[in-house]
Amino acid sequence: MYATTLLLLLGLCAIRGHGEEKQVRGHVSVVVVGGTGDLAKKYLWQGFFQLYLQQVSSGNTFSFYAAGQSPAEKATPIYFGILKAVSCPKDVSEERCAVVKEQFLRLSQYWQLKSLEDYQDLTQHIERQVEEEGLTEAGRLFYLSVPAFAYADIADKIGTSCRPTSSTVWLRVVLEKPFGHDLRSAQVLAAQLANALRDEEMYRIDHYLGKQVVSKILPFRVENKKFLDPIWNKHHIERIEIVLKETLDVQGRIPFYNEYGVIRDVIQNHLTEVMALLTMRLPANLSDSEEVLQNKLRLFSSFLPLGKNQAVVGQYQMYQAEVQQELNKTKDHVTITPTFAAVLAHMDAAQYEGVPILLISGKMLDERVGYARILFKNDLFCLQANFHCKPKQIVFYFGHGSLKYPAILVSKNLFKPSVTEGEWKEVTDHANVKVLGSALSDYYVQTPKVQREAYDELISHIFAGHKNSFISTETLLASWDLWTPLLESLAGTFPRVYPGGADNADLLDLHLKGKEIRFNTDVVLINQDQAGGASARNFLVKQGKYRGTNMVSAWAEELVERLAADIQEAAEAAVLQCGVFHLALSGGSTPIALFHRLALHHFSFPWRNTHIWMVDERCVPLTDPESNFHNIHQHVLQYVRIPYYNIHPMPVQIKQRLCVEEDGATQLYQEDIGRLVNGSRFHFILLGVGHDKHTASLFPGTKPAESTDQLVVLTESPVKPHRRMSLTLGAINRAHQVSLLVMGKSKHELITQLSRVKDDANKWPVTGVKPTNRTLTWYIDYDALLG
Repeated sequence: MYATTLLLLLGLCAIRGHGEEKQVRGHVSVVVVGGTGDLAKKYLWQGFFQLYLQQVSSGNTFSFYAAGQSPAEKATPIYFGILKAVSCPKDVSEERCAVVKEQFLRLSQYWQLKSLEDYQDLTQHIERQVEEEGLTEAGRLFYLSVPAFAYADIADKIGTSCRPTSSTVWLRVVLEKPFGHDLRSAQVLAAQLANALRDEEMYRIDHYLGKQVVSKILPFRVENKKFLDPIWNKHHIERIEIVLKETLDVQGRIPFYNEYGVIRDVIQNHLTEVMALLTMRLPANLSDSEEVLQNKLRLFSSFLPLGKNQAVVGQYQMYQAEVQQELNKTKDHVTITPTFAAVLAHMDAAQYEGVPILLISGKMLDERVGYARILFKNDLFCLQANFHCKPKQIVFYFGHGSLKYPAILVSKNLFKPSVTEGEWKEVTDHANVKVLGSALSDYYVQTPKVQREAYDELISHIFAGHKNSFISTETLLASWDLWTPLLESLAGTFPRVYPGGADNADLLDLHLKGKEIRFNTDVVLINQDQAGGASARNFLVKQGKYRGTNMVSAWAEELVERLAADIQEAAEAAVLQCGVFHLALSGGSTPIALFHRLALHHFSFPWRNTHIWMVDERCVPLTDPESNFHNIHQHVLQYVRIPYYNIHPMPVQIKQRLCVEEDGATQLYQEDIGRLVNGSRFHFILLGVGHDKHTASLFPGTKPAESTDQLVVLTESPVKPHRRMSLTLGAINRAHQVSLLVMGKSKHELITQLSRVKDDANKWPVTGVKPTNRTLTWYIDYDALLG
């Protein structure tokens, strides 16, 4: 084991990164816990070799340790197999590379770390080596490439057994994501780590911050401040997009991925950090870590809350089978972990008020590419093709895709960015490719002179003690505070299934409406009969039969959209034919989402020609929160322009009395129907089914109407308020169209029972709903249909 380095004929390479602290030259011990794992094999040892190559003639010396729980005799051959695969940059000659690589291997060894005594032995070994070779110790670097659940225990062992005794020797502990599962777990983990390590000793790594384009965002904004200041605001920015598309599945990562999903895996960390760099207030000094941190924290506090209406999720078709196989689950096991997500964020800040910020990521998409785009408004209209009417955008292109290399692109009709001397250069030889719809020649393009891997960059920053490229405790918790409510609201959401790759077609296209986001196309399901070949042709709108009548089923949001669209279609047809539309609505909580949809999204609905009737009503004052009419008023009527004389609440209160038979309220309502509704046939009736089997306010055992011409009756409910008023089955079955809306997992057992029972209106009133023209449609969401 040799600790000193050969003095090779390599120039001293400066450690890159803003805010570099003056390093004490001396001996550095590097310990990678989990040093023979996949991450270490792919990236970490290459990064540490790159660091060694940079530092070999700087006066620093090194020792490298791969650590793990396996015995040394088993793990050492694996470790050295990894080291032999490391490579040198192209500008290093083969001879020089061979010498440095040989020395790197001689400075490396495997060390078993399981018990506290193992950590103590390693510390004694490091201290003995420094003393015996007459070295000055500079620092100890521990890289934890292990599952997150092991962080607290390992950090405690490092803090108690491996901490340098001298205050001049630094300790740095690197942690890989995930840093918690939600806000609470992140707080617990942060508290555990704080018991063992000081904040300045911890480096939470997000490899996206090591990508050259990402680390250039803030410097680019500063370098081009005079161009950007006038346009970096809501008056000029149309939207911001941060996108990471991947073509691979998650096979081999299922145990981790199925617990975390795409939002926790990518969006909460990588894309959120990019969003912060794009929108945070510029620090006066880029190298001031504290100012950068405070600006980030102020930014997080300005984001509007994220809820279910601000996100859509999807899952590629084969994911279920992969989960069943890797987790050894049965074929009936269902997982709703999303592999695709699109989130729409907004900020409560004057600079960005109303600017949509889209964060999108997914597996099994059509291409591998990552970018952040700022799309600017263009108020020009050109009658002929004109350079100035092309899109105005700045694209921070992370790599891959059509361009292949990392770059910053600025539309030529926007401004020409500054090019500072140093690590970046301007590209003038434009390939015949398009980037986000525009030819490369339409942009000013800048790219790094030398492309470097993200982990190579971050490892050099760790060695330099530069913390701007790492996640602080405060930033981490602020991010989880933003994302946890969204994750909780999506916990029971079934993702849209998509086939993967080019076959996704338009299934994942998005529609933005105000501060809400949804998929642009109707809900889809895989046709299980053709599941063998994943293609867009295998995706069908779920329509079928239930109890011998028409059924539409979808995830809840899409089901509501479909029903609202069908009601508007019926309204427009009725108004076209007879100038009026008679709509009878039932109460309860189930149709509230439908009411919101009609009121807030269907602006072309013919409300002025619509009459609103009640299917049923509780015998309470109309201003009582228990009143069905009060419910409809709160969620629909107060938002739409409908003539007050077109609104027909049931007259449950007459002479300050509630539902007294001698007051003749049912006859009054029936007379109103007969006078205004042609043939007493409503155009559209909306019904539901209660857990106790009732529909409208017709309960099991309800005495049937004495006459088929009786349209309105008083009934008795088994729950308070007991007295009700309801349309009869006779009135319902006269309607042109009847819909039954059933939603929620709590209705699954009911739907299952209903699918098996015979018609018996006395026991199951809903089975007596049989419109004379056979226009009954069941609208059942997947939670109710599938459980």
